Amino acid sequence: MHSFTSLPDLALRSHGGSVVAASDESFADKECLIRPGRPAFQAETFGSKGQVYDGWETRRRREPGHDWALVRLGMPGVIRGVVIDTAWFKGNYPPYASVEAAEVAGHPSPAELAAATWVEIVPRSALGGDAEHHFKVDGEGRHTHVRLNMFPDGGIARLRVHGEARPDLSVYDGLGLDLAALANGGLVTACSDEFYSSPNHVLAPGLARHQAEGWETARRRGAGNDWLVIRLAGRGLIRLAEIDTTNLLHNAPGWVSLTGLDGDRETELLPKTRLQPDTPHRFRLRHTEPVGQVRVDIYPDGGLARVRLHGILA
Repeated sequence: MHSFTSLPDLALRSHGGSVVAASDESFADKECLIRPGRPAFQAETFGSKGQVYDGWETRRRREPGHDWALVRLGMPGVIRGVVIDTAWFKGNYPPYASVEAAEVAGHPSPAELAAATWVEIVPRSALGGDAEHHFKVDGEGRHTHVRLNMFPDGGIARLRVHGEARPDLSVYDGLGLDLAALANGGLVTACSDEFYSSPNHVLAPGLARHQAEGWETARRRGAGNDWLVIRLAGRGLIRLAEIDTTNLLHNAPGWVSLTGLDGDRETELLPKTRLQPDTPHRFRLRHTEPVGQVRVDIYPDGGLARVRLHGILA
């Protein structure tokens, strides 16, 4: 895996994130900050508030202070890096921004968040217009919310908060869960090929709307097969595997196999098994020793929409 941007966006709306409050959103909605995809723009498209922007834009501030937005992470976790994107904001971007983070239990209101203890994870830094700004974050603290500050006002198109999910799994005590899900702390740690899309897409919440929301490899011209390794939310017994090829009409793998990894021990979970295109497949598994990782082998290449590994934590 490469830089922090290969890790999941913990704040993404489709991962359950929400912009719970902002100091101002006079020109463009705060909710745009965490939308999936690249910001869009069409020149000379004017609404009642002026030029329409796919981003968050505040009024021109005439009093002291600065603008801010509070974001609840859809997946609480350890933040490894932040991207502040001022795409399309060329004469109205903020010259500086900073990011703070906090861990707040339960379901806090904006007022309760304002009173929380915040730590600075991105110091006040200069921004340019119509550009992505990448900031690496150090530390192992777990966070549930971030606060984006811009000085003094202006527009920011997207905020990406990349990291590793660290959910509270105690709510699942005695219950089954998807041990591979990003939201539960699963993560793809190795992959043979990610030419078309990120392998972590297969662990994302919900259903893939199109093939780009899954994992797809280049066409293999040599020997061997493609694969990925999933670090589970915790060591556990997997009882049901879902291998979904939805939207993969002519580029689904022909076969799949699953191997459990736990230290030096390997356990066959699912032998090489035929797959069909554009189909959710469900396989009951009957292994008796817990595993901490699972290698998914596809033969010879192709794409998967989702991988779900339902089971019980050891």
